[in-house]
Amino acid sequence: MGEINLLDRYPRSVRPIDERGSCITEDHRRVARRFGKEYFDGERLTGYGGYSYHPRFWRDTVKRFVEFYGLTEESKILDVGCAKGYMLYEFKQLLPGLSITGIDISEYSIAKSPEAIRPYLQIANAKELPFADDEFDLVISINTIHNLELDECKQALKEVKRVSKNHTFVTVDAWRNDMERERLLKWNLTALTYMHAADWELVLEETGYSGDYYWFIADTAA
Repeated sequence: MGEINLLDRYPRSVRPIDERGSCITEDHRRVARRFGKEYFDGERLTGYGGYSYHPRFWRDTVKRFVEFYGLTEESKILDVGCAKGYMLYEFKQLLPGLSITGIDISEYSIAKSPEAIRPYLQIANAKELPFADDEFDLVISINTIHNLELDECKQALKEVKRVSKNHTFVTVDAWRNDMERERLLKWNLTALTYMHAADWELVLEETGYSGDYYWFIADTAA
């Protein structure tokens, strides 16, 4: 198990944390947690403000994963919380023979995924993955597990470990100091579990999670 930022090639953009933080209400969070059109393609206060595919967001990141984990055309990967499946789409562009599977709780996002990979995506919840033990060479979950309550987060981490025979990588909302905590509380829309990185590490240890991990840190330039 190791803390490593495998998203370090993802393009950085300026986040208007203070501006959005001053406007967000619990109604905005309630709408965002439906993970429907308002979250993916609605206004910025309820989500992404438009979530569309562009290779510059995924190509170098996917290459990073392929290189780090030594993935080949014979590998089998699962993306837990795949949204519109853009990361899996890029995996297929790089390694056409790769076996891909994605799950998400959002019917909307899967319906809006690229047609080429839609058959590989399905509705499911991270806390109960509908797959056999040791089924995948790599299981990825980026900014998803924290959308569950703490007990369910623990269950999801166990599930991620269960269905992987080799590698896992997860990222969750966290902070390492008071400034990062303040920014995260302003920025967060959907996470039900967020805590200090050290506390997350205790959760990883408690659940027996033995893979790689990193944090989503709400930064003004991230």
